[in-house]
Amino acid sequence: MESPDSPHIAVIEDDDEIRHLVGGLLSREGMTVHPCRTAAAFDTLLGQRTVDLAIIDIMLPGEDGLSLCRRMRAIGDLPMLIVSARSDDVDRIIGLEIGADDYLPKPFNPRELVARVRALLRRSRGSESMIGPSGGQRYSFAGWVWDVDARSLVSPDAVPVELTGGEHDLLHCLVTHPQRVLSREQLLDWSRGREAAPFDRTIDVQLGRLRRKLAVHPQGEALIKTVRGGGYVFVAPVRRV
Repeated sequence: MESPDSPHIAVIEDDDEIRHLVGGLLSREGMTVHPCRTAAAFDTLLGQRTVDLAIIDIMLPGEDGLSLCRRMRAIGDLPMLIVSARSDDVDRIIGLEIGADDYLPKPFNPRELVARVRALLRRSRGSESMIGPSGGQRYSFAGWVWDVDARSLVSPDAVPVELTGGEHDLLHCLVTHPQRVLSREQLLDWSRGREAAPFDRTIDVQLGRLRRKLAVHPQGEALIKTVRGGGYVFVAPVRRV
């Protein structure tokens, strides 16, 4: 019987064997799985109910996974994990650039898949955060106002800026440790937890994406400075409001 608290996961995968394997794996972890063979089937599912997370294969018949991911990100903040047999760094970077929250190459370790799904669910639900509880946090820096609980970021010229779950976690790490050099390893550990691989380049891609979003204001891009050989630093003083 389905638990009322069971997260609903869409698995968009055209390979029957992999779709059934992933579905069975997540079901055993207490999640409610909605298998979809194509992007069109996923669209039909979304017309019937909401889902908490989507696992998307890149090589789908019809509309491919990257196109689906781009379209979903344009209309909302659904957490998305891309999986693909194409482990090329280019595909990985493109997937993250267009809005995916994570990327896992095939073949993958089943335990790693579960760990990454759980991490994305924690971020999206705002509970059991790996970077500490929010507790009504609201920050001001360089004219920006960021409401952590509402995930509302507003620029000095009153432009709302939408963040994905990964970008939200990174900004939280930086804003709560302002004017301090943070290494890639620290950011990986605080924002992604134990499932992060030591050479994971996701953090660099998401930082680049966050910088571009902050650049909606002329001085926004300069808020995060790269320290050569050291990591990153959030340069503005931060005030809790």
